[in-house]
Amino acid sequence: RSLGASEHLRTLDEPVTETIMRDLRSIAEKLVFVLMPMKAGDRGRRLKQWDLWGPLLLCLALGVILAAQAGDQEQASYAFADIFVTVWIGSTIVTLNALLLQGTVSFFQTVCVLGYCIFPLVIAAFFAMLMHVTWLKVVFVAAGLAWSAGASVGFVAELVPENRKLLGLYPVWLFYAAIAW
Repeated sequence: RSLGASEHLRTLDEPVTETIMRDLRSIAEKLVFVLMPMKAGDRGRRLKQWDLWGPLLLCLALGVILAAQAGDQEQASYAFADIFVTVWIGSTIVTLNALLLQGTVSFFQTVCVLGYCIFPLVIAAFFAMLMHVTWLKVVFVAAGLAWSAGASVGFVAELVPENRKLLGLYPVWLFYAAIAW
């Protein structure tokens, strides 16, 4: 039986497992867009279909990884909370910057894109946690920083005018540098 377009959009009657699997497939698809090199415009268009599940899971993962490396319980809770505060405040600043540059973007789109694009930093933090050699940690985190910032370029480049792209990208690089620090 063929389903019409309006029947595909109704999700209230579907089983919870189907909803969860659809969301997990969407998260995996967006993570592939972040990890795989492709044309920047294609990446930006796909990440504009925002959701907050992936960024939430990635923030949780990064927060747990950083908290596990903290010296004591108080430092662990600060490290965990720092990730969430940095992502929300950073997303707000990037959104305001884009709007001031006459760009068109919503706050939740920015949270989604910046949140998904921290995936390389999550991977880098995980490997840095496993390594006990300082210079290898620096290499992993620097690679994660470059990959995260590079992954978000396609989205940011589409939301600000052509002559202001560097002004739009600067706070994004600062955002990822703050998280990598």
